[in-house]
Amino acid sequence: MIIPQLPPRRRIFRGIGLATAATVLGLAAALPVQADGATVTAGDVHAFATSSDSGIAGRATMVRTAAGTTIVIVQVEGLAANTTYGSHVHLQACANGNAGGHYRFDPAGPAAPPNEIHLDFTTNAAGIGLGRAVVDAVAGPTAVAVVVHAPGGAKIACADLS
Repeated sequence: MIIPQLPPRRRIFRGIGLATAATVLGLAAALPVQADGATVTAGDVHAFATSSDSGIAGRATMVRTAAGTTIVIVQVEGLAANTTYGSHVHLQACANGNAGGHYRFDPAGPAAPPNEIHLDFTTNAAGIGLGRAVVDAVAGPTAVAVVVHAPGGAKIACADLS
């Protein structure tokens, strides 16, 4: 199976509806664990126990390509309408210290892209959000979760990537 190269950041879903984007996410989740040198990990988004809204759900997928890039997509529903959320790849599993800190390609480097993988997004009127990041490096084995942060930074939801 050939993993297609995606267009530059934040352009793939421009001009298509969230329903179509959700279909793309579903197809990405159905990919084999390894295909043509790419490694795909994915997991379901669930609310943290400390979150005030247990109705948060969705899916996150990470593709580490043979071409040397990392692609991460997160689709989340059950959020506030028309609201911007932070979303980042984290170092630990969701149940381990609420996923710990942000994953960094260089642990001593800056706490910002391109050294971190950020998938910030704004929800639509139905409270559905879609975040996507393409980074020109392959994420290491400690990139194990995607966390959604509420406005203000609190961790509210997480997906383990396995």
